[in-house]
Amino acid sequence: MSEKVWLGAIFLKDEGGYEIVLKALQHYKKRLKTLGNSPELKDAAAMFASVLHQQAVKTVPKIDETVEKIKNSLEDIQSTNKLVDEIPFLEKALQCYEADIHKAQDYGHEYFVNLVGDMEEATNDLEIINKALKKIKQFSE
Repeated sequence: MSEKVWLGAIFLKDEGGYEIVLKALQHYKKRLKTLGNSPELKDAAAMFASVLHQQAVKTVPKIDETVEKIKNSLEDIQSTNKLVDEIPFLEKALQCYEADIHKAQDYGHEYFVNLVGDMEEATNDLEIINKALKKIKQFSE
């Protein structure tokens, strides 16, 4: 029986999927660094906010590490395949970016609009995010 191949690596390397993933990771990092300004967190209890802030501080270095892994793995598909363990983290970053785009569109809250930046570009990213979320989870049969 042959080993399954991670088709998400092909998407990242050969189909340019790394661009939206890197963008989502940078957004995720920005989100975590500005967590204290989030309207969602301002309504949370002080203890809960503290826990979230501690998690954010721990996560930011992982984002930097993952960005470097992606940049260093684009030379060949074998290197890109080593990112398979990062699938849940990549999904989380993509989902965060997607959710914040929707919050900016639906509620127009200044925090989310500023966080997302160019709304036209972000709106166009929604389709690419959706495609990325599907592709990075794909394995051969």
